[in-house]
Amino acid sequence: MRLLIAGGGGFRVPLIYRALVSGRFAGLVTGLVLHDVDPARLKAVTAVLHSMPAGSGARVPVHATTDLPQALAGAGMVFAAIRPGGTAGRVADEKVAQGLGLLGQETTGPGGISYALRTIPHMLNLARLMKEHCPGAWLINFTNPAGMVTEALLPVLGRKVLGICDSAGGLVQRAARAAGVPLPEGRLDGVGYYGLNHLGWLYRLESGGQDVLPRLLADPAALASFEEGRLFPQPFLAGLGALPNEYLYYYYRQDAAREAMRAMARTRGETIHSQQEELYPRLAAAGAGAFRLWEEARRSREEGYLAEARNRGEERDEADLAGGGYERVALAAMRALSGTGDTQLILNTRNSPVPGTDAAGPTTARPAAAEPALPGLPADAVVEVPCTVTADGTLPLPQQAPPGPQLGLLRQVKQVERLTVRAAVEGDRGAALAAFAGHPLVASEDLAQALLEGYEREFPALRRLWRPAGP
Repeated sequence: MRLLIAGGGGFRVPLIYRALVSGRFAGLVTGLVLHDVDPARLKAVTAVLHSMPAGSGARVPVHATTDLPQALAGAGMVFAAIRPGGTAGRVADEKVAQGLGLLGQETTGPGGISYALRTIPHMLNLARLMKEHCPGAWLINFTNPAGMVTEALLPVLGRKVLGICDSAGGLVQRAARAAGVPLPEGRLDGVGYYGLNHLGWLYRLESGGQDVLPRLLADPAALASFEEGRLFPQPFLAGLGALPNEYLYYYYRQDAAREAMRAMARTRGETIHSQQEELYPRLAAAGAGAFRLWEEARRSREEGYLAEARNRGEERDEADLAGGGYERVALAAMRALSGTGDTQLILNTRNSPVPGTDAAGPTTARPAAAEPALPGLPADAVVEVPCTVTADGTLPLPQQAPPGPQLGLLRQVKQVERLTVRAAVEGDRGAALAAFAGHPLVASEDLAQALLEGYEREFPALRRLWRPAGP
């Protein structure tokens, strides 16, 4: 199979290649195409791949190009991880919000809305070109904000698109290890998880037919053994009866997160931007040492992840620093979609699959009538839940209805997401304003106006996105 990575100059691309040439994914891909709008970034990443030590499988031929139609031709699978505006855009996403006294984070809150507004039009262009140049290909979307982007693509690609994030799956695996019940590979039987991308909860963890999550939530020492368990006080987690995704730190401890970010000399985006501005030219010129140089930078980047949520001097777990999260999810999905065996993963997918047909044509083996997997949210909304992945696509697994507070937050944020998608797809500036104002981390029409004007100054293309106002 020929795999295309759109955003092939991205920093994490070597993680995908490393997985492709080692272990259980060896032989899955016969050719890898990297596409990026920046030839210098392509040159740097290609140097890293060529200098990577040999794995247990054969090396995969790599071709890099800035020509998207050429890159798409013949692709059986497309991974998308693009960032319009680059890391400088991330800096602006964070700084505009922080300048108004709000949380400045890449995917959560106003920064995530800004990121989606400028990203969705590019992803729609990719999807339309896929329909023209590789109509049978699947799109596995890494592009953040993953839930919003995936929802925007459903009308174009139907079942042929799914969104991935390693955050939810990582939480489940870490909680299972802390509870002493490691899960078998590719199975989520007995796991209850519901939410949206970067906004979800692990609410059930069964072993031998018994839910062991209450025991874990009552054990301060076990909770302290993994990152999500350390983010929140043990009595709070016991009262909640669930383990929140790490990004819920920005909701449950909003003031602490905002103040910690303000106290930092630079935002996370500024740190990454300066690192990559310095790193990429060195990678391109490093020859045989490119992979070692990249690996050192990757580990340094992982050490700074969610730093605002950790106590002074607290370090991340060694297993988290090793990397190998989202690419394993993507390749496991890819293998199942290729027909080499079903698997179960937590994915961003339509809440209820459409029986019989989709935007890509007739389907088979779909449920005749499927209730929403996540009760309380629209059937056509993209949600993040455990799924079975087969050669026919994703089938979301039924979850229990969230309690009132969680469901209320999910509904509020889903409405924000849908307004953001409408703004980006239809050029509706009013919908963008309503999205900012309706987000629980903003909750102000005046701040929404200031946010949108601030992002329009930073990203002039936003002004060109809006359709003319009616008479």
